[in-house]
Amino acid sequence: MSFNIGLSGLYAANKQLDVTGNNIANVATTGFKSSRAEFEDVYSATKLGSGSKTVGSGVRLANVAQQFTQGDINNTGNVLDMGINGSGFFVLNDSGSLSYTRSGTFKVDKEGYVTNSDGSARLQGYGVDANGKIQNGILTDLRIDTSNLAPKSTSVVSSTINLNSTAPVIDQAVVTNLFDPTKTETFTKQFSTPVFDSQGNQHQMDQYMVKTGANTWDTYTLIDGRNPDGSDPKVTGPVPSTMVFDTSGKLVSVTTPATPTPIVSPDLKVTGWVPGTVTDGVWTANGAAANPDGVTISMSNTTQFNADTARSIPAQNGYATGQITNLTIDGSGVMLANFSNYQTKPIGQISLASFTNEQGLQAVGGTSWKETYSSGIPGYDAPETGTLGQIRSNALEESNVNLTSELVDLIKAQSNYQANAKTISTQSTIMQTIIQMA
Repeated sequence: MSFNIGLSGLYAANKQLDVTGNNIANVATTGFKSSRAEFEDVYSATKLGSGSKTVGSGVRLANVAQQFTQGDINNTGNVLDMGINGSGFFVLNDSGSLSYTRSGTFKVDKEGYVTNSDGSARLQGYGVDANGKIQNGILTDLRIDTSNLAPKSTSVVSSTINLNSTAPVIDQAVVTNLFDPTKTETFTKQFSTPVFDSQGNQHQMDQYMVKTGANTWDTYTLIDGRNPDGSDPKVTGPVPSTMVFDTSGKLVSVTTPATPTPIVSPDLKVTGWVPGTVTDGVWTANGAAANPDGVTISMSNTTQFNADTARSIPAQNGYATGQITNLTIDGSGVMLANFSNYQTKPIGQISLASFTNEQGLQAVGGTSWKETYSSGIPGYDAPETGTLGQIRSNALEESNVNLTSELVDLIKAQSNYQANAKTISTQSTIMQTIIQMA
C-alpha cells in the first residue's frame, strides 16, 4: 500500500509542478489568471464507514482553481488596448459562439469591426441609433464607422448678452443716424455668429444692437449681408426687432415686424437664408437647402445692466461635414468618435459579462473562458453598472501571477516530489530486507 501512497504523492507533486510551471510560463500574458492546485486526502472505506485506525490511501488532485484577482493595469498608448479595473469579462463572438476574456488587446479588421488580437472573434457591445443614442440590451458586433459625419443646418443660436444701460441713445429720427452696417456710428455693438446650411456651407450671421431709447433696443439681423427675407438692406432697408427691458434690466419682450405683439419667450426668429431665392417657400443658399423652419435666436438671457455691452461665446447646433479624427473610450465603455468639425458622436458601447460562479468557467485557451452549467448564465451590462468594473482605455491588465510566490511553490513542489520518491525508496528497501530474510 505504501507504494500506492507514494505514487499518489508523486502524481500530486507532479501536478503541482505543472500548475506552477504554467503560471510562470504565462507571467507576461495579458489578462492571464493564475491557477492553484487543490488536493484532498484519500481513504478506503466500506459501507459501514472507515475505522478509527484506518490509514489514509494517499492524495489526489481535487481541483485546479483559477484565481480571478485583479492584475496590474499598465498604460500602452493604444486606444483599443483596454483593461478592466474591477470585475467582469469582455464578450467575444466567434461565428455565434460566445467566449469571455480579460485580455483587452483589440484591433480593427478590414471591415471596421473590433476584434481580438488574432482577428478570430468580434468584441460585443451595444450599438447606436441614427441620433447617436446607445441601444442597451441587444448585443451586437462593435464597429468603428469611419464615414463622414453629415452636416446639420443651424436651427437654434443662444448666448448670454448684456447691453450697457448707460450707452448713449442713437436717435433714429435723425437721417444720418439711421442704421447702416457700414457705419459704426449708427449702431452700438455688433455680434457675429457662424451658421450652417444643410450642405455644411458656413454663413455669417451679424446682429447689430442699437439703443433707440430708455430701456429700448433695436436688433438688426443680417445673414451674409442680407435681411432674413433675402432682400438687400441697401434697397428695401433693414428689418429691426425691438427689445424692451424693465427698470431692473430684465428683458420684457421682443417684437418683430412679423409678430407685432410681444411673444411669451423672448426669441428672435430668422426665417430664411441669404443670399438665395425662394423655391416652394424654402430658402436656398448656393444650391443648399437651409432649415425650412428658420433659425431661432434665443434672447432670453439678455440683460440691460450698467456694464460693458458684451456677449458670451454663442452656441449654435449646426455644423459642417466632419471627418473622423480620433477615437476615445471612457470608463463606461462608450466609444466616442471625434470629428474635424469639432463634433463628437457615440458609435457604440462595450458590454461586460458577469457570472455567479467565476470558478465554474471553462478555460478554452487564448486567455478566454466559456460558460458552463457550474458558472451559471452570464449577465450583460455596461461597465460601471452594479458590480461591474471600469474600462481603462490605452491600458492593459497584466497577468496576476506573483512570480516570487510561484518560485517558492516550485521549490515546495520539488521537495514534495523528492519526499514522496523517498517513501517509495524506503518501502522498496523494506521489501528487499523481507525477501532476504526469507
